[in-house]
Parts: sequence; structure tokens; C-alpha cells
Amino acid sequence: MPAIVVASDAAFLRREVSSGSAVVAAAHLDPPDLVVVDMQMGNMGAMAVCLELHLQESYGALPHIAVLMLLDRRPDVHLARRSGADGWLVKPLDPLRMRRAIRELLAGGQYYDDSYQPVPVLVETAAPSIEAAPTDA
Repeated sequence: MPAIVVASDAAFLRREVSSGSAVVAAAHLDPPDLVVVDMQMGNMGAMAVCLELHLQESYGALPHIAVLMLLDRRPDVHLARRSGADGWLVKPLDPLRMRRAIRELLAGGQYYDDSYQPVPVLVETAAPSIEAAPTDA
């Protein structure tokens, strides 16, 4: 069974830890397969957690731990990309997207929520009318 650490300051999501620094400490005690972390948390948010886990992985202190970020708004996607997150979801969350993302990350893949992208709008324009120019006779 995969080990997953969920870190959020939202009471309805808290399962294991409630701060970013607790995620890193939990990863050292028993490295999880996946960390689900909220973008905005007290002392250490998702971006800092992701960067710290990657840093510790780079010098062999931790194995690779997939990170799924829960983003508050569309502009946070840039921060998730820059921090090297394995996946992200833009709030509001729903169980189907969450399950899809977790399944993909546990399989070694990546999950980038595209719900943040604007829906393309097709605008139909009338063809320009060509009026006959008067001719001089």
C-alpha cells in the first residue's frame, strides 16, 4: 500500500501533518511515496517543501518523493512549475481529479491540472460585404 503524507492547514484535509517543516521531518522518518501539500501554509508552503525535498534528494539524504501541490489560484501554476512539482491541482478540488492525480503520480508519472486554462471562445464574424463600386459610364 502506498504511503502518502497530506499537509494542509485546512482542517478538512489534515491527515498527517499541518506544516511544511513537518513534511520534511516525516519524510526523513519514513519516506512516503507521495506528498500532497497545500500551496499556502503557515511557516513553509508547498513551494518551499518541494524545493527542500528536491535539495535533499540531490545529495542522497532522501529518495525521490513525488509532490502534488494544491494551488489556490491560476497564477500559482508558475510557482509549481518553477519548484519542480510532479503535479498540481487548482482549487476548488474534486475527488475525481484528486484520485486521477494521485494515481498518476504513484505510477511514476506527472499530473498537470489543465482546469486553470481559459476555455477558448470562438467568435464568429460576418464576412465583409463587398459592394460594387459605381462605374462611370
